[in-house]
Amino acid sequence: MRDTLVLNASFEPLSTVTLNRAVVLVLQDKAVVEQAHPELRMRGAAVDIPAPRVIRLCHYVRVPFRRQAPWSRRGVLVRDRHRCAYCGRRATTVDHVVPRSRGGQDTWLNTVASCAEDNHRKANRTPEQAGMPLLRRPFEPTPADAMLLALGAAEFEALPEWLALDAA
Repeated sequence: MRDTLVLNASFEPLSTVTLNRAVVLVLQDKAVVEQAHPELRMRGAAVDIPAPRVIRLCHYVRVPFRRQAPWSRRGVLVRDRHRCAYCGRRATTVDHVVPRSRGGQDTWLNTVASCAEDNHRKANRTPEQAGMPLLRRPFEPTPADAMLLALGAAEFEALPEWLALDAA
């Protein structure tokens, strides 16, 4: 099951939480359900609520400004929608544009999603040296974009228009 998006009281995306945590926040009256899964319900002895997909906190939470989204392998795969930057097939690994052995860093601009075959074929070379041009240039998502991307591409289509605008 995918995570639940948490919005601040001002409708700004804050984070994602597990479905269980989202239900606890709703039951404690700390959040309200903005969007629920169409067929999924959470049932207990005295509880029967729709499973939350998007919740909004009842009280505004002040969050320190974050300039950059934290880099992660999973984040790169999600950013590139699990598509290889060299051939477009399903990506299962992350490749460094400038290899780590040549001083390349684990950064958003130096890593791309890659299939295992292309990662192995490129080896310890740059894309130019390997004759493997990138189909898409790597980019650094904003913190809000990275969080929305973490929900997954299928979830984007199900989100309301007012929220999906941020993700596009």
